[in-house]
Formats: sequence, C-alpha cells, structure tokens
Amino acid sequence: MAEFSLQINDDQLQIKDWIHEFAKDVMRPAAQEWDDREEFPWPIVQEAANIGLYGVDFLMNAMSDPSGLTLPVAIEEIFWGDAGLGMAIMGSGLAAAGITGNGTPEQIMEWVPQCYGTADDVKLGAFCVSEPDAGSDVSSLRTRAVYDEATDEWVLNGTKAWITNGGIANIHVVVAAVDSSLKGRGQASFVVPPGTKGLSMGQKYKKHGIKASHTSEVVLDDVRIPGRCLLGGKEKLDAKLARAREAGRTGEGQPAMKTFEATRPAVGAQALGVARAAYEIALDYAKERVAFGKPIIMNQAIAFKLANMATQIDASRLLIWRAAWLARNGGFKNAEGSMSKYYASETAVRVTEEAIQILGGYGYTREYDVERMHRDAKIHTIFEGTSEIQQLVIARAISGMRVE
Repeated sequence: MAEFSLQINDDQLQIKDWIHEFAKDVMRPAAQEWDDREEFPWPIVQEAANIGLYGVDFLMNAMSDPSGLTLPVAIEEIFWGDAGLGMAIMGSGLAAAGITGNGTPEQIMEWVPQCYGTADDVKLGAFCVSEPDAGSDVSSLRTRAVYDEATDEWVLNGTKAWITNGGIANIHVVVAAVDSSLKGRGQASFVVPPGTKGLSMGQKYKKHGIKASHTSEVVLDDVRIPGRCLLGGKEKLDAKLARAREAGRTGEGQPAMKTFEATRPAVGAQALGVARAAYEIALDYAKERVAFGKPIIMNQAIAFKLANMATQIDASRLLIWRAAWLARNGGFKNAEGSMSKYYASETAVRVTEEAIQILGGYGYTREYDVERMHRDAKIHTIFEGTSEIQQLVIARAISGMRVE
C-alpha cells in the first residue's frame, strides 16, 4: 500500500509542468476556435499524440502509479487548458477503462492500444452505455446481445445515446443486456472491432458546452462480432448469470458501473481543472479592475467570493486525491469516489458562475474565457452519473440501506 501524501513527487511535478505548458501554449490559444467550429479537433489530438500525452503508454503509466495521484494531477492540467479539447484528448480513456475493468489480460493487451493507435496513426475509442431511454438507470438498457452458438458470434442490436467519439471511433466498447430479466446483473461488455458491419453513427448532438468533443448516437443493427470480443470471456459470464438466476441477485458489479466507479475521481479532476482556470481569471481581473478608485478585490463582496472559490477548489482537490489514492489502495469505503465527483462538479458550476459575476458584462462575452468555461462546467454534474445519482450512492453507503 502506497503512503498517502499531499505532496506530489518529483515525477508527478514534472508531468504537471509538462502538461501545463502544452495546455497554455497549444490548448488555450485554440480553444475558442474549436468551440465555435463544434468539430473534433484532430490537429490538437495529433499534437498531444506527438508529445506522448495522447497514447496508451501515458495512460498505462499514469494508471499504474501506486499513489493514484498521477492521473488526476494530469487531468486537472489538461482541463485547465480547455474542457472541450480536454475531452477530445481524454475521451478514449473511457473505452480503455471499460476494457481494463472488465477484460482479461489478453483482451486488455489487444484492444486498449487500438483505442489510441500511434503518433503516426491516431485512433479513437468510445464507451457506449447510455441510451435514449436509459441514462442514469443503466439497469434498463434495451440494447441486446444474443449469442449465435453455430458461428461463435455475438449479435448486437440497439441504439446508444450521448456517446463520446461515437461513430468516429475505431474501437467501440458496448454494454448490452444478455439476460434482460436480471436487469443490470444480466449485462456484459463487448468490443466492436474497427470496420464491423452494422455499426453506424446516428445524430450528432449540438451541445451547450464541451463543443470540441464529438458526441453522437451509435446505432447497432445486427452487428456480428467474434465470441472473443465478449470482455471477460463467456465462461465467466455464464457463471455470473447462473449465480444471479439461482440467488435472484449477485454481488458482482455491473459492467457499466465498474467503469464509472473507477473513473469518478478522474471526472472530478476534469471539473477541478475548469474551476481553477475560471478562478484564476477572476482573481487576476479583480486585482486589475479599478472601480470607485480602487481594485475591486478590495471590496468584501468580491474578495469573499474569491475566498469561497479558492476554498471550494482546494476542498475538491483533497476529495479527488483521497478517492484516487483509495482506488489504488484498498478501494472506496464510504462512496469516496462519488463524493469527489459530486463536490468537484458542483464546485465547477458555482465557481464559473461567480467568475462571470466578478467580470460583470465582460464575463458574459467571449472576450473572456469564463463564458465558455461556464458552459463547459455544467456537463460534469450530468455525465458519468448525475449529481443526484452521486448523492444516492453516498446516501446508500452512509446508511447501509437501499435508499430509493
């Protein structure tokens, strides 16, 4: 077990500084352009791949850190640069996490690298869970997976919604129901390899924020994949289903929830980066803007806003680091992952709104980045478990009861 420390080590500090320079020099200057274009920022992702920031080696090195802090430290700096571009760089990590959390070692080695490709041939991954009628309620997925024993193939049918990199990814990880009578306990995760017939992109969503990140529907129409594309393997799935049918339930986690639980501190770190960026802009502005003969930060109405913002940002980081450390050292004991994601997400919304208020009319225009940051912040209270779902998870953990 790694020792928990609030002092990041020299390697982590070097990574932090390295990414900060990329965020400052490459992401910040391009952020508004890609927000306006609402297109996937291939040139930015390519630059990230060229320096080794986008790629399987960086992900694996960060995820293998025994302290658990390297990944949230890195993500905070990326999203300090810009959330939309950050999601474009980090979006494939969801597919990689889905494979890592549910696959065999052989499947992880085969499929995770294909979510990223190489600097000479960049690829994308997509994690497909949500559906038009199943967002927070992941136990009610309608996408079906049927095993064809004659050909040793799985046949997938259904429509997925709100999918990052959906339809443009090379690797799609799809969560589908194998036995719908078992609800979430009857689900499994599948890899859909590149070029598989029957998978197509549905509508591309026009979003409020993170516009540089591609989000769309994914349509699965008699998609046939080899049996080996079932993550974890059929023997393990059959045993899990048998136990669930016999006992009426099983303690084994749902494939989608395993991925969400693992990534909650990372999503919190995304929100933290946005919040910190907006706070720094507001702080600098408040020191420079003179009204009634003095900088506006000399007024308690402004100074106290900034004091609250700084406190909430630091509290968010502490919750995230604790959760990230626990995820690598014994696991969550009391819904710490949900606590970190919930608090940081809500903080990002509050801090970006207060930043606009401090900048006044300027904050409401695109002359300052806080306008975009405010739009980008909101999604963190919605995706990968809404704030209400996080509160539900926390309430169940602290009460030991099935709060509904």
